[in-house]
Amino acid sequence: MTLKDVKVGKTVTVSKVAGEGAVRRRIMDMGLTRGVEVYVRKVAPLGDPIEINLRGYELTIRKEDAAMVLID
Repeated sequence: MTLKDVKVGKTVTVSKVAGEGAVRRRIMDMGLTRGVEVYVRKVAPLGDPIEINLRGYELTIRKEDAAMVLID
């Protein structure tokens, strides 16, 4: 299951960040690393982007990037 599949209001834990190169590095630089708890706050009406809370701040991430974040 990936972060893009999580419903609004759920809290999940990141298990792995897939992908490679600059895109993976950018996702990890935003704080999405293994073991982090992520709360899905909102999803835009058309499904993209997704607003999440992690590490005490809010982050808006594209659905394409959220698909690279595997969760438990």
